[in-house]
Amino acid sequence: MGNLKIEYWLYGLITVMVVVFIWSLIFMHKKPKYKTIARDIVIVFALLAFLFFAKNYLFQRRNYHFNIEEIPAYQNEAYVEINQNIPLFSKQDYYWEEGKLQFSELDSLGRCGIAYAKLNTSLLPNKEREPLQKVKPSGWQTIRYDDLIEDKYLYNRCHLIAYELSSINTEIKNLITGTRYLNLNMLPFENEVAYYLRKEGKPVLYRVTPVFVGDELVARGVLMEAESIEDDELSFCVYLYNVQPGIEIDYETGESKRK
Repeated sequence: MGNLKIEYWLYGLITVMVVVFIWSLIFMHKKPKYKTIARDIVIVFALLAFLFFAKNYLFQRRNYHFNIEEIPAYQNEAYVEINQNIPLFSKQDYYWEEGKLQFSELDSLGRCGIAYAKLNTSLLPNKEREPLQKVKPSGWQTIRYDDLIEDKYLYNRCHLIAYELSSINTEIKNLITGTRYLNLNMLPFENEVAYYLRKEGKPVLYRVTPVFVGDELVARGVLMEAESIEDDELSFCVYLYNVQPGIEIDYETGESKRK
């Protein structure tokens, strides 16, 4: 059962409780025995509602706060699961307007912030993406390592919310300086979301957070979260490393050298 359906189920429980309580007051005031039964029913429903709320919100979704210092150092794995792969969306996030995109304003160093969306099929592109050649995200450097990287160039202009999910291409608030390695490893998660949208046609909560340390111009990595709202078919919460095997990156400037 998806989270939105869960919410409706919870509200349904509360509605039943209220109806039973009012019914007991109106019709059972002369029958104490039945009034006691109605009261007990309300208590049971109230207990079920509380246990459900505690399980799904207090214990599961609010017991973890992302902290870059807790992320293990890169160990030849492109990503690590965060919070047992459970997205960190708040209760309020599920009521966002469908088809809505939100990009953070650039900070004083020209760096991107959180990109957030409630994706649906209306956002999917109907034409091929045009090349990105003039946009320069924070820390951008044009550097080649022909013998180390199949596509030659170290850096790509990485979309936080992929073009295939949003139809947004040249928005500077949606682009970071990412290694070719990062860009390629974001792709399977983006494809998974795109496939779900096309196959199921149901909305998806989606958020990508670039993680910067101090005043560094290049992100250390990105936190990617996605969750299908109306079912349990799609859900992930992963941190991907902005690294390139064989190359040492200066995250303060974007400069690099061979290891």
